[in-house]
Amino acid sequence: MFIEETKSEEALTTNPEVDEVTEKQVKTVKNTKVTNYLDKSILDIKTISLDELGKYDEEESLELDAMYLKSFTDIKEGEVATGTVVNVTDREVFIDIGFKSEGIVPKSEFSEIPAIGEEHRVFINSFEDHKGHFALSKEKAVFLERWNELKEAFDKDEIIKGVVLKRIKGGMVVDLKGVFAFLPGSQIDVRPITNFDDYIGKEIEFKIVKVNETRKNIVISRKVLLEVDLHEKRQEIINQLETGMVLEGTVKNITDFGAFIDLGGIDGLLHITDITWGRINHPSEVLEIDKTITVKVIDFDVEKVRVSLGMKQLEPEPWEEADDKFPVDSLVKGKIVNMMNYGVFVELEKGVEGLIHVSEMSWTRHIKNPNELYKLGDEVEAKILSIDKNEKKISLGIKQLTENPWNEIESKYPVGSVSKGIVRNLTQFGAFVELEEGIDGLIHISDMSWTKNVRHPKDFLKKGDSVNVKVLEASGENRRLSLGIKQIEEDPWDELKVVFTSGKLIEGKVLRVLDKGIIFTLDHELEGIVPLKRLSKQARIDVKAKFKPEEVVEVIVQEIDQESKKVILMLNEPESEQEITKREEKETLKKLNNDSASDKIEVPQDIIDSLNS
Repeated sequence: MFIEETKSEEALTTNPEVDEVTEKQVKTVKNTKVTNYLDKSILDIKTISLDELGKYDEEESLELDAMYLKSFTDIKEGEVATGTVVNVTDREVFIDIGFKSEGIVPKSEFSEIPAIGEEHRVFINSFEDHKGHFALSKEKAVFLERWNELKEAFDKDEIIKGVVLKRIKGGMVVDLKGVFAFLPGSQIDVRPITNFDDYIGKEIEFKIVKVNETRKNIVISRKVLLEVDLHEKRQEIINQLETGMVLEGTVKNITDFGAFIDLGGIDGLLHITDITWGRINHPSEVLEIDKTITVKVIDFDVEKVRVSLGMKQLEPEPWEEADDKFPVDSLVKGKIVNMMNYGVFVELEKGVEGLIHVSEMSWTRHIKNPNELYKLGDEVEAKILSIDKNEKKISLGIKQLTENPWNEIESKYPVGSVSKGIVRNLTQFGAFVELEEGIDGLIHISDMSWTKNVRHPKDFLKKGDSVNVKVLEASGENRRLSLGIKQIEEDPWDELKVVFTSGKLIEGKVLRVLDKGIIFTLDHELEGIVPLKRLSKQARIDVKAKFKPEEVVEVIVQEIDQESKKVILMLNEPESEQEITKREEKETLKKLNNDSASDKIEVPQDIIDSLNS
């Protein structure tokens, strides 16, 4: 409809015949030409003046309004509609979709500048945005229509194509013709990927594995397509396999436990133990990625499509002739290839190893760990002690290359002989003295002194001391030498019994004051003790208070205790008449008991009771 202005605003507002014309209509026709594109059913309308406008009756006006509203397309926000380009500016493209006004699309959403009259699918963002514009979007329309196509492809399990754009954390971004999808790294290939950048820019076929309608996210996979093709190829290849077949393959991946070999559509596992008869720590010591190798089929499973391969099986088993190559008592040379706490493994030839146990390394040294003598890679010479071809075990010895010095120990160090040695180690129970390299003997603390009560060897000896020792026992079979220091001198106790007679008054220096008694140091490196155990608690306290360490006092010898290496003493205090009587009676009783066994003397009971009281 075209409405041409024929009168001024003043004439329009003063005409009583157009009272029903709204203020909005007045503003619409003020100094403007309004162009509305209606459907073709009402395009044949004549041009009328404003004077003639007021002559239409109400029925005609309602009919005209209905026709005007019918001309609009039934559209809603958030939908896609088809429109025609009616104008293009520097920043915007105006598109008519059959609404009462044209919609605006940012020019940046077009890859090429559209021409007037071109039809485009657009998305209705808003009938009135914050600027009052009817806002449309071409990009959203493309996305939404493509999204619906991809959803349909997902429902139908169809194959789609996309271009890999870039790498992100966890995978790749793929353009599916307007919709970006996520391709997880694990879904790119059936094999682990070493270089993701090789896929950037390539158009590849995929399958959609997940669609999130709310977030408009799509997850795709290339692996599922490859697995289908690969499964068919695998079945074809594995049906042709036979155990023992020799094939060529390419090393595709190397792990700690082996390598995966591509046999032309199917992968086989070459375990690390089947790479070589010799010892290797990692498959990369022998294999390289993309290297072509020859392998033998050890085993395969048709249902699980698994193939076990071997390389060492292409060579003869080295243990088959081990008996002939390595007879017992023969000497061999090899390299240490592994070290354990209990020994070292020596490679005698590729695939054949022998064990040198720590007990077979030295006749004389007590070796706790082989690293005291050897390190990995050392070349050693050894003697074959035993061989078990079935168990694939060879026992080796190094000490057997020299004479066993313990074989002559009894003749070289006979019992009673005196030798000089060096104190090498002290323990709680004694000291080890080295008589020659590798030959140690033990001096027990009880064999260090006749008179001193040695509580710990450090009280008598220290490491590095040079001492004279006497051989008390020698056993080559048990590899044992018992030594003594005190035995070099005569036992002094027979002489000491004469020196320390009972009742003799002597001097002693207080060494320690204890609850059990007072310890004194005496002549001849002896210790004496005044026992206090029979005294009452208070009497014991009183006695202990009288003595201080280093004080020299007179004491009386009561008796000698040779077993404990002590002289039993009494304090030198005046005796009462009662104590003297008891002592004399006790001495008399002791004398009578020492008489001949045939002479029986009865001692009155009252005397015995008085002595025991």
